[in-house]
Amino acid sequence: MNKLLEIVKVGIADMNIVKTPNLIRTTGLGSCVGIVLYDLSCGIAGLAHVMLPDSSLAKGSAFNSAKFADTAIRELVIRMSNGGAKTSCLKAKIAGGAQMFQFSTGSDLMRIGPRNVEAVKKELANLKIAVLAEDVGGNSGRTIEFNPTTGKLMIRTVNNGETVI
Repeated sequence: MNKLLEIVKVGIADMNIVKTPNLIRTTGLGSCVGIVLYDLSCGIAGLAHVMLPDSSLAKGSAFNSAKFADTAIRELVIRMSNGGAKTSCLKAKIAGGAQMFQFSTGSDLMRIGPRNVEAVKKELANLKIAVLAEDVGGNSGRTIEFNPTTGKLMIRTVNNGETVI
């Protein structure tokens, strides 16, 4: 009997994991970056929707590890490992990191999208997880959906329609 296909939705500053045949999706990727980690041999994938590059920017007592590139990726690896993925087999695809607004100042603080992309790539490199494909930058928002059966990441962009990486 066929199991109904489920699409697991991940919110902003959130993360989750899925197993085949289910899909995982996040919407509203502007300057945020969606990081998909997956192990096709186990049919498992995880998605984190990060808002900020570095947890040192955290304010207040309620810490959300999914909000920051450095802590979200580490947490996602742990969750996937607990779910049955082999960390040595993990691969990554990333999307987002747009520069949503143009600022007249050259302030680095306003470059959240590009800084998020840099932080994500740095953390993945530290964990020795290869980025096999990416769709980053630009100035359009994105919706992404990953299929852990095929390893394909569908990206829907407001101006560019749909692409698959």
